[in-house]
Parts: sequence; structure tokens; C-alpha cells
Amino acid sequence: MLFEFSSHSLEQIKLRSITKEIVELVINEPDEIIIEENNQQIFQKIIENYLYRVFVNSNKTPSIIKTVYRTSKINKYL
Repeated sequence: MLFEFSSHSLEQIKLRSITKEIVELVINEPDEIIIEENNQQIFQKIIENYLYRVFVNSNKTPSIIKTVYRTSKINKYL
């Protein structure tokens, strides 16, 4: 999948100490993809007891990564 990082997503990656490699892994090998009404996609993957969530605007070409975060509250989102 072709994508670009928004400036906000790059800030969040740095702030939350998430690597770009993790983000790419979540997008390329997700456990689940949630598609919302506005065509926003949420890619989710469990890695080392955390759920990583990557929000992508797929209305653009290439797709834009809007934000990224990880949570230990896995059951809340799956």
C-alpha cells in the first residue's frame, strides 16, 4: 500500500515512541481493518501485548496516515 505520513502522525509517532517500521508492519500485515463511513480506515495489529491503531485517509492518493497510537486496552477495540 502506498502512503504518506501527515505532519500530525509524525509528531505522534515521535511523542509516543513508535517506530515507522511498526507503522508499516501494521499497515502491511494488519490483524484487522475497520472501514468507517467516511472511508477512513483503521488498521489494527497486536504486537507485544499492545494494540497498535493506524488511522488512514484512503480518499487521497497516496493514502495519508492521519495518526497512530498504541493501547494496552486490547479488548476495548477488538
